[in-house]
Amino acid sequence: MSYKLIYDDKFIKKIVKFLKKHPELKDRYYKTLEILEDNPFHPSLRLHKLKGTDYHSVSINMNYRIVLYFLVKGNEIYLLDIDNHDNAYKGL
Repeated sequence: MSYKLIYDDKFIKKIVKFLKKHPELKDRYYKTLEILEDNPFHPSLRLHKLKGTDYHSVSINMNYRIVLYFLVKGNEIYLLDIDNHDNAYKGL
């Protein structure tokens, strides 16, 4: 089953800013999205629920993650934030 990634303008602005600041992560970011669309439970993503929230996180690398509202309703995954491991999701 393939999943549909859903994101809004706010997320797109964050991604543009993030990739300008970290151009070395561009390929890894797109690879992460590709895996997420194919199988959000793939071990390389290190999917986990964020303690005390309804959010989940997947890793781009050991320092950065994408926070998402992981609502598997049909096949939709809502992307919310991207940041380093300590700061992601605090601004939601």
